[in-house]
Amino acid sequence: QVQLVESGGGLVQAGGSLRLSCAASGRTFSTYAMGWFRQAPGKEREFVAAISRNGDNTVYQDSVKGRFAISRDSAKNTVYLQMNSLKPEDTAIYYCAAAALLSMAARTYSYWGQGTQVTVSS
Repeated sequence: QVQLVESGGGLVQAGGSLRLSCAASGRTFSTYAMGWFRQAPGKEREFVAAISRNGDNTVYQDSVKGRFAISRDSAKNTVYLQMNSLKPEDTAIYYCAAAALLSMAARTYSYWGQGTQVTVSS
């Protein structure tokens, strides 16, 4: 069982930056690949980024490549999403999730956080 708690969301102007954090409970953090997803009003949840269990591999949605960076700190049981050059279309609730293997598919993630709101104003 893994419990995930996101933080770091907020309101930012277009072009600005935010860093999201996701703290995981338990001693099994390193056995999970971690992902970030987002859901905008009226839209389906979509994949944003993911990182492998050991942090060696990452994968991104095309629209965030070069702007977002996912990382993890096993000592702190935390995964991060650094978001730069934010755009109004990045506005959404952002969720972190844990999966057995690196994946872009939400259905493969077993544990989810409650989400944190990111709003980008134009």
